[in-house]
Amino acid sequence: MIWMLITAAAAAVWLCARSVYERKVFKTDVYEMRSEKVTGEHTFVFLTDLHDNCFGKEQRRLLNAVGRIKPDAVLIGGDMMIAKKKGEIGAALLFVKRLAARFPVYYGNGNHENRLDHDRGRYGDAYDRYVEELKKAGVVWLSDESAVFDGEIRISGLNLDRRYYRHRCADRLAPGYIGKRLGEADRRRYQILLAHSPKYFDDYEKWGADLTLSGHYHGGTVWLPFTGGLMTPQFEFFRKDCQGLHRRNRSVMIVGRGLGTHSVNVRLNDMSQLMVVKVKPCEDGEAERGR
Repeated sequence: MIWMLITAAAAAVWLCARSVYERKVFKTDVYEMRSEKVTGEHTFVFLTDLHDNCFGKEQRRLLNAVGRIKPDAVLIGGDMMIAKKKGEIGAALLFVKRLAARFPVYYGNGNHENRLDHDRGRYGDAYDRYVEELKKAGVVWLSDESAVFDGEIRISGLNLDRRYYRHRCADRLAPGYIGKRLGEADRRRYQILLAHSPKYFDDYEKWGADLTLSGHYHGGTVWLPFTGGLMTPQFEFFRKDCQGLHRRNRSVMIVGRGLGTHSVNVRLNDMSQLMVVKVKPCEDGEAERGR
């Protein structure tokens, strides 16, 4: 009996230590996309769900890692801060400003940015200050907006209403939801959509996104092989779309595991992630693909 207790205690200590490690050390994963719509190679870093997690003093480890990649631009999928108390935006603001001093940055909202914006009775003008300071730093703010990058790529940032983040939220967006917010997808250019929740991939594909970049699920908190993520923020269990690359017809969605945690401060088999996305032209005779 005592050996069983010792074994259980040792396992618990190991699991706690492993969870701390996975929260404080990030892995860089590279995804390669091919498209007939581009003529040259474009390298993007995608960051999502930092939630004020810190990688070294003043984010030096994370900033240095992005610097070594030398991306053409950094794409942000939202939730860089945690909307709590009176809107603590300082850490996220400083980090994104430092990114913008070195690279073009395109920023789409997550549910925590939206929470700052819509609950002003609690957070005051934190959202306005955050957006204003980042725009001054050169960040392209994509709140239901789009921007063309290098002539052949269009980047769009979609805001999702709070109802789409609630427990037992709808499985589909309202008819025409994306078009009302962003207009039509750009069929001539390679269309990238920053949409924080991956739950609505069917809608993103039907709208016309070539590539959707999402996060929100934190990789499922605990990743179970052959089963999927243990839990999403909406308390959905064992979803297989909590991370990685997914396809619908000719559309691809990549779901980032994110760089931080929120509420459930656990990661297991689900290491924090810095994501690199390379968009390249198709080779001769090659169909569009992603891997």
